[in-house]
Parts: sequence; C-alpha cells; structure tokens
Amino acid sequence: APGPAGPACSASLSGLLLVADSSSSSSRSGTCRATVHVRVNDVNEFAPVFVERLYRAAVTEGKLYDHILRVEAIDGDCSPQYSQICYYEILTPNTPFLIDNDGNIENTEKLQYSGEKLYKFTVTAYDCGKKRAVDDAEVEIQVKPTCKPSWQGWNKRIEYAPGAGSLALFPGIRLETCDEPLWNIQATIELQTNHVAKGCDRDNYSERALRKLCGAAPGEVDLLPMPGPNANWTAGLSVHYSQDSSLIYWFNGTQAVQVPLGGTAGLGSGPQDSLSDHFTLSFWMKHGVTPNKGKKEEETIVCNTVPNEDGFSHYSLTVHGCRIAFLYWPLLESARPVKFLWKLEQVCDDEWHHYALNLEFPTVTLYADGISFDPALIHDNGLIHPPRRETALMIGACWTEEKNKEKEKGGDNSTDATAGTCVHVNPSQSLLTLEGDDVETFNHALQHVAYMNTLRFATPGVRPLRLTTAVKCFSEESCVSIPEVEGYVVVLQPDAPQILLSGTAHFALPAVDFEGPEGVPLFPDLQITCSISHQVEAKKDESWQGTVTDTRMSDEIVHNLDGCEISLVGDDLDPERESLLLDMASLQQRGLELTNTSAYLTIAGVEGITVYEEILRLARYRLRRGAALYARKFRLSCSEMNGRYSSNEFVVE
Repeated sequence: APGPAGPACSASLSGLLLVADSSSSSSRSGTCRATVHVRVNDVNEFAPVFVERLYRAAVTEGKLYDHILRVEAIDGDCSPQYSQICYYEILTPNTPFLIDNDGNIENTEKLQYSGEKLYKFTVTAYDCGKKRAVDDAEVEIQVKPTCKPSWQGWNKRIEYAPGAGSLALFPGIRLETCDEPLWNIQATIELQTNHVAKGCDRDNYSERALRKLCGAAPGEVDLLPMPGPNANWTAGLSVHYSQDSSLIYWFNGTQAVQVPLGGTAGLGSGPQDSLSDHFTLSFWMKHGVTPNKGKKEEETIVCNTVPNEDGFSHYSLTVHGCRIAFLYWPLLESARPVKFLWKLEQVCDDEWHHYALNLEFPTVTLYADGISFDPALIHDNGLIHPPRRETALMIGACWTEEKNKEKEKGGDNSTDATAGTCVHVNPSQSLLTLEGDDVETFNHALQHVAYMNTLRFATPGVRPLRLTTAVKCFSEESCVSIPEVEGYVVVLQPDAPQILLSGTAHFALPAVDFEGPEGVPLFPDLQITCSISHQVEAKKDESWQGTVTDTRMSDEIVHNLDGCEISLVGDDLDPERESLLLDMASLQQRGLELTNTSAYLTIAGVEGITVYEEILRLARYRLRRGAALYARKFRLSCSEMNGRYSSNEFVVE
C-alpha cells in the first residue's frame, strides 16, 4: 500500500568543496582547497498511517490464540527514528485482547459464543518519536461456536391438524459435518405410537363395533371373552384394560388357558363344529424379542386337537423369533403334517398388529394388518412328533419373562418419504430408514419425510419422534458422531362433528290411533345430519384492524352412528298400559342390537345415518285400550365413535 505523501528522502550527509584562488599581483599566488561536510537532521513531521482502516477476523470459542490477526501502520518520515513504528495500543478499555509492538493481536481469555459474539475495539500506532497516528484503526473479531457435528434447522415440537394430509417433519433440516468427508450416511426416523391403537379405526370404535367394521363373520366365537358366569375360563388370566375398557390378556410363560369345547364357548360339541378344513382364526398380538438372550424358543399361541370321523386332527399356531408358523395335521393316524411358515417384521417389532389366518386346505393365507402374505416355506415333515390324542383347545405362551405377548387391538399413524436415496419403511409405517452417500442429497431426502394421519377424527395427543444417525468417514480415526434428535408430533384436537336430530316435536292424535295394534310412529319425519364445525378468523369490518373467531359449519358428511337411545322424560313406562315397539327383523338384518326396558330403548351397532333414520322412523308408541294417558314426552339422542361425539337431545311430545 502506498505510504503518506511527502518529499523523497535523500542522503542525510552532503559534502562541499571550497576553492580559494589567489590571483593578485603579488609575487606569491596559488590555489587552496578545503572540504566541508554538512549533516541534515530529520524532523518528525509525519504521523503513522494504518494500511487498513478496518481489520476483521473470526475465532472459534473456547480457545486461547497466540495470533489472531496483525494490524500494520507505516510512517512517511525518512530517519530510522521517526519512520519506524515503535508500538501499538488498544484504546478501547476492558477488552480481552492484547497487542504487541509488531501489531499482533491475541486474546487474554477464552471467548464464549454464548457471551459476546462480536468484539469491536480501536487501536492506534506510535512511531519512535512518540507521534500517534492521526486516524486510528477499527478491529472486529467474531466469535464462532465450536463446530459440533449434528443435525441443524429442526423443530422439537411439530403440530399436526387432523385432515391436513401429509406434513413434512424436518423441512429445514441439514447435517453439519464440520468439513469431515463422509462416504455413507444412514438415518432412522422412528414414530413412537405404542400408546395409540392400530388397525380398522381402533381408536374410535368399541371392540363389538370394530368386528363389524373390519369384516368379521357374524358367527365368530371369542376364545378369550371377558370373564363371567358363562366364560369362567379366562378368570385367572393376567389382564390389563384398554381405553375402551376391553381386556388385554397378558401371557408371560407362567400361565395358559384351556377353552371348553361345549356349548359354553359356542364351539359346539361335534367334530364338524370344532374343526374343519375351512376356518379363520383372528387375533391381535403384540410380541417382542429381547436381543442377545440366547436361543429363541418356540412360543405357542393356539393349540387344538379334536376328534373326527377317522381319529384326531390337530393344528397349532406358534411364533419363533420373527417367524410365525401354522402346523396343520389333517389326521394324526395317517396323514403327514404340513407346516406353513412366514417371516414378518411385524411379529417381533413389539407393536400391536392384527392377524387373520384363513385355512382353505390345502391353501393357507395369513393377513397382517389387512395385507395378505403367502407362506415363505412349506414343510411336509413326517418327523414331527404327533401330539397326544386328547381333545383340547389351549391358548397360552411358553417363553421367558424377557419376552411378552398380548391379545388386543391396535392405529392411525404413518410416515411418507420422497427422496432420491435408498428408503426402507417397516410394515406399520412407523419406522423409516434412509441411506445415501451425498450430504446435500441426503438433506433433501430427509426434508421430504412427512407425517400423515388418515383418520378423519384422529386421536389427539403426543407422538414421540426420534432420529438416529450413523455415518462412515474416509478417515476412521477422525470420524464424527452424530447425536440423536428427539422431538414429538402433537396431533391437535380434530374439528368435532355435529350430529343434528330434527323432525316434528309436537303432535296430537285420537286415542284410538295409540290403541291400535301398531301404535303410532314417534319420529315419522326424523332427519339426521352430520356436519363438521371449524374455527375461522375473519375481519369484523373494513375499518376493524383485528380479527374475530367464528364457527362455521361445513357441508354434510357421510358418517356412521354407533348407537341411539329413546328415553322417557318423566315417569317410566307402565308395562301394563304402554310399550315401545320396534321391528326386530330390520334390526337383525343389519346386525344391530336392541335393549328395551321401561326406562329406555337403545339400538347399538355401527351403521350409516340413513339406516338409523329408517329404523328410528319405525319406532312406535302403543297404549293399551282404556289406559287413559293424555301426554307423554320422549327424548332421542344418538352418538358415534364409541360415544365420543353425541347429538342434540330431540324431544317429542
């Protein structure tokens, strides 16, 4: 950089030659010579000037530096005394920095990013004549956080509104590798939904309603019913209660149960009723295997041996690690057994899954969460030891305490990925794995991983979320480790459906109409509608700057009801004088259940709104001749989703 303007420096010592010449008329004449030396002393006329007016540098927190940066000033004087910069000085007080006589700056203490992120101070320079620089220099030192390999740009809390479709979980996430080159990245995103049931809208309907929704045959028999006078074989089992009060049976290897084959269990007593070559066995199971616990044992779910015309038949359903096997022995005396084997991740992921085994011998199909799977292997093994020729249907498990299995229900959560890397999703769509070799491509893929809840009325609450990452570096010695990311998805309360009952609320008819064999219809023009209410924000008027919250109703939606009740307002019915009538054939045809007492009449079962309208319009009130009753009030209400949402109370007088 050019120095300050000034005269060019020349030699400080000059020589003069003096000549004296005698040219007079005297007799003596001649010339004399003498040399005179003149020394020119420099004066300190120029002040130091900094090469730059602003100096910038960056340091990493937590370190002591011997040298951060160097400032430089120059002087326009010519002499060594005045042209040299003798020392520098920091003018700003209380700064954690020092500057030496050569302009090198260092820090006197470890700087922290959480404290001051940018230090600004002023420095000046002095020449050896103690003349100070006219214009001082500014110094800015930025403190950077310690580079820590990690995922950055993600939010711990993610809110999801039911019905919103797919929602990106990490839209701005990126991987900080601190310039460490990687050749492989593998990340696993786990959505923890153990507390949320799975399959066939399990959250919103009772077990009885669920069987109908999931297509269960009407003649099915519950092998593990709730304990009672007619089902005492489950009384000694360990149980837990689910959120709808239905039972979860727990088998830990210390107990099993034998199901009676008589009429009590509903299985019949003849061979044709107990076992044939066409049947379906369905159950809910949560099964986990503890790793590194030695050899896995085969665990029995169901084992059944029954007599037939030629001897005994046998089948058993077992799990072994992540395999589920079905052994079918058509005839113990002569036929060879056939073993069907499936290897599924669902069997050992410690999550709820629904299984249905359909036997149409010689074909066996296994359905897991509604998806069919053909056997991976089929063994025709005559070396299998035959069971005892004794009629018995057993349900139980033989395993160590570290393994567990439950019978119950199970969901509503899923993840969706759009990426250019290798993607693997487990069958329940709660565990997703990405693998790639380019950081930027991997970031883009992870930014497209999304959560989606397909239920119209999703169960609100928290779903924990975990992201674990493993990387491989070109240098194993300096390879980085990526810490785990933990967050959660909050499913918000869904917009509530509004069930509206309407019709004629008052009517008067002659007594003879009430006394007829059919009585009179209570709700002849009943209308049932279901709409969704949602909150919207709108301006009050043009001059209003804020917003107001208003409730709007959407168009009517097609939906199911799971029950309606007709109750009395006032005294109960007098069975001697009055009664409520309903067509039982219509109810049975649709698989609905009726309870009729003197205080109320209830219809239970999942059906569409139009079906309930049709049935309730047939509800009638009848008086015995001469009963002399002149007024009655009836209250009608309906509900859906296991009573989660209820209608208005429609009163008819």
